[in-house]
Amino acid sequence: MLRILIYPIHIFIHFFEGLAEYVLLMTKMFRSVKSWNLYLGFTADQMVNIGAQSIPIVMLTSLFSGMVTSVQAAYQFESGFVPTWFVGSIVGESVLLELAPMITGLVMTGKIGATITAEIGTMRVTEQIDALESLSFDPVSFLIMPRVLAAAIMFPILVIVADFCGILGGLFAAQHAMDVSAQEFIRGLRTWFRPWDAWFGLIKGIFFGIAITSIASYKGFTTEGGAEGVGKSTTSTVVISCMVIVLLDYILAEIFL
Repeated sequence: MLRILIYPIHIFIHFFEGLAEYVLLMTKMFRSVKSWNLYLGFTADQMVNIGAQSIPIVMLTSLFSGMVTSVQAAYQFESGFVPTWFVGSIVGESVLLELAPMITGLVMTGKIGATITAEIGTMRVTEQIDALESLSFDPVSFLIMPRVLAAAIMFPILVIVADFCGILGGLFAAQHAMDVSAQEFIRGLRTWFRPWDAWFGLIKGIFFGIAITSIASYKGFTTEGGAEGVGKSTTSTVVISCMVIVLLDYILAEIFL
């Protein structure tokens, strides 16, 4: 009985300890701004790893997300009381506001978050980070800053790609599921379109990118226990990042909408 009562308290304490360590690590990164110029050159490589190499999977997932949204809208419109061109409005708003940034964030959590944690975690357990410190390198600026900065730049671009592919997939599915012409689909898309909806999706992308890469870097930086510890940190990164993305999605919607 005592063990049952102590376990939740232990989880509670462990959570706040991890949160404090994360905040301290991010504070250390921002306080090392004077040495950023030494490591900015690595940002371009990270932009390729995080952005360019992720475009195919983002295109594929967003394309099918738009198609699914269009098919489900067609199912709802079977009653005949709603004009078929409304499907363009539904697909456009769904993709711009929610599907593109959210699907991109979740997909990138598994691809980028896990990769960053595995890379930095392996460096930690093999004492490569200790070696960097002994050579007077700042491991926080060297390992974390380029990844976070690259994500803040590339994630909005990935969201734009997802927006385009999602709407294109919705158009394709609408033409085949409801016999909606391209002109009708675009009419619906333009009817409810507001520029702020697109900007809001890009803002989400920036926050999601920073959250994913910073959490992944923190989990890798604090990895212990050899190869098994790297595996646990990688799994933890994916789970925590997914939860944070969902939470950020709600908070940002409350603030900006």
